[in-house]
Amino acid sequence: MHFETGRRNVLHLSGLGLATAGCGAGSAMAATQHAAVKTFYDVRNFGARGDGKALDTAAINRAIEAAAAAGGGTVIVPSGNYLSFSIRMKSQVHLVLQQGATIIAADSPAPGQTSGTMGGRYDAAEPDTAWTPYQDYGHNHWHNSLIWGENLHDVSITGPGLIWGKGLSHGRNVRTIGNVFKADQPGVGNKAIALKNCRNVHLADFSILKGGHFGLLLTAVDNLIIDGLTIDTDRDGIDIDCCQNVRVSNCAVNAPWDDAIVPKSSLALGYSRPCKNITITNCYVSGCWQLGTLLDGSFKRITDQNYAFFTGRIKLGTESNGGFINTTISNCTFEGCQGLALETVDGALLEDVTITNIAMQDIISCPIFLRLGARLRGPAATTKPGTLRRVLISNITAHNCASHQSSIVSGIPGYAIEDVKISNVFVDHAGGGEAVAQVPENESKYPEPNMFGPMPAHGFYFRHVRGLEISHTEIRPLAADPRPAFQLEDVTRADFFAVTAPGPAFSLKKVSDFRVGWSRAAADAVIASADNRTL
Repeated sequence: MHFETGRRNVLHLSGLGLATAGCGAGSAMAATQHAAVKTFYDVRNFGARGDGKALDTAAINRAIEAAAAAGGGTVIVPSGNYLSFSIRMKSQVHLVLQQGATIIAADSPAPGQTSGTMGGRYDAAEPDTAWTPYQDYGHNHWHNSLIWGENLHDVSITGPGLIWGKGLSHGRNVRTIGNVFKADQPGVGNKAIALKNCRNVHLADFSILKGGHFGLLLTAVDNLIIDGLTIDTDRDGIDIDCCQNVRVSNCAVNAPWDDAIVPKSSLALGYSRPCKNITITNCYVSGCWQLGTLLDGSFKRITDQNYAFFTGRIKLGTESNGGFINTTISNCTFEGCQGLALETVDGALLEDVTITNIAMQDIISCPIFLRLGARLRGPAATTKPGTLRRVLISNITAHNCASHQSSIVSGIPGYAIEDVKISNVFVDHAGGGEAVAQVPENESKYPEPNMFGPMPAHGFYFRHVRGLEISHTEIRPLAADPRPAFQLEDVTRADFFAVTAPGPAFSLKKVSDFRVGWSRAAADAVIASADNRTL
């Protein structure tokens, strides 16, 4: 039975029954029930066909506009395939993708063309501004998306249906899977869902296949809940940019060509705004599955090592102008991807971060990457190196990690990472690495673990750090590795307690106030200063 028709019939019969009990009471109740019916807007009643052939853009937008005009309501997308260009969300509208419903991004215009599927096109991207050069193209534009909204409040999109970004671009000059659509060409769609300057937003239970440059681009969206999403995509999964009071939970994201869940703090708004009060919990991220095989549950591994980047991680950054304040990441699993990354390279502060209960397998680079750098992509007169401080990391297992790189915690000369505590960590890797004499500073380079090349340690490499505590941590190479487990350079006040690693475990270069105790890695020692010393 048609959803809205069935509901109307039930309520109509109910109203008739009540009317027999008393004219006044029955009339009042019937009026209330009639108002209730008006809160549901089935897109088929507005002309949507859902056959995957006709364009349903106008019908879906009519349903959303009707709900908004009534003061709010629920827009129902029933089972079917709904081919669409830009869908414009409105305040106080709940978009429901029912079981079996798929919204399909219609094909964008190909290079040199002015229109895509059936003469349609996506909404125009906003004009470039003076702030555009300070972040990647996609971060500056929201309207050129499959679903978008700006300056909205009380908005929700829930599942269990699917959004398939079939006709979306995945960005400029990206070596991924051969998408023909150019992101900056008029009429091209660039992301699955984009929201800007919104509040009280709830996204839950739906899935995204191939989300374009971003599955979700959420910029200055406050009081945001993201729960139970499954995303299998060819660039970023979830980008949380300049947002505050955010809860991300129970999501699974496979992103072989880019990052999976990414808080950022860009200058896309035209001013600096921090990401603040962010919680990410109970999520699975990966970068190793063929596109679509996370969604269908077949989990087919990518076998062509030149085909993907195997990124798929949780990362704070790279855009980092406004800062990151009060962040927790807990109870998450990483598989076949890069490790956890905290990056501030564009002048932002990054502080008060707690990370706990993380399980990692098949990590292609370092399990833990903390970088305070000086890329400084921002107005030259005001952009200076930022801070990275007060970070607690605990209860981490990292199995089968890349051997050529250790975990990395690195500031730059004159700008130390401060107050880092790491505890209850177990890392194993293949071993057999080769000693490296010198690690380049690369202060201004784009921050990725591979920017440093092979590392001189096989467990952790610490450089330009002040206030470091490592406890109950084991580094286990599966084959002999000539490098020390821990190398420290320009580090002040470092404590190691209950640490296990093969010896010699420590290499100290320009280190002061160093202590190690109750450890299998080295004998107890208190060292006021050391340079070119091993333990």
